[in-house]
Amino acid sequence: MDAIAAAEERIVNDRLRQKLNEVNIAAQSQLASVQDHVNFALQQAYFKCAYECFDRRKKQDEINNCVEHCSVPVLQAQNLVETEMAKFQERLNRALMVCQDKFESAKLQQNRSDAMKDLESCVDQTVQDSIQTLPPLVARLKNALRVEN
Repeated sequence: MDAIAAAEERIVNDRLRQKLNEVNIAAQSQLASVQDHVNFALQQAYFKCAYECFDRRKKQDEINNCVEHCSVPVLQAQNLVETEMAKFQERLNRALMVCQDKFESAKLQQNRSDAMKDLESCVDQTVQDSIQTLPPLVARLKNALRVEN
């Protein structure tokens, strides 16, 4: 690989990292209200509930069961968010692998510069498509968690 091709590849790789960073920023931004609900509203409810469990008239097993019962809504919410985000990440990764596969094939058929441009274009489209899936995903989470807008 000559110096020009190496420099071009570094530039494209930097652009690809920027694109992936866009997805992360968009996801964090759009999920902020859901995370806030889980981390504050549900956690607060959990601690209030757990506090009520501590009664000297109760046996230790009763207290433990009570506290465990209080934690269920928070754990369910966290699991739901983690599951949905894992699915989102998996779809993004699969789409990016398709881009990588197209790039590898294109390298064999055309010049490297065109293949890099095609890769960049594919990744850009994948990122934009992924960002567009975030609002419905967030809406589903908010609905499932009963988050007020």
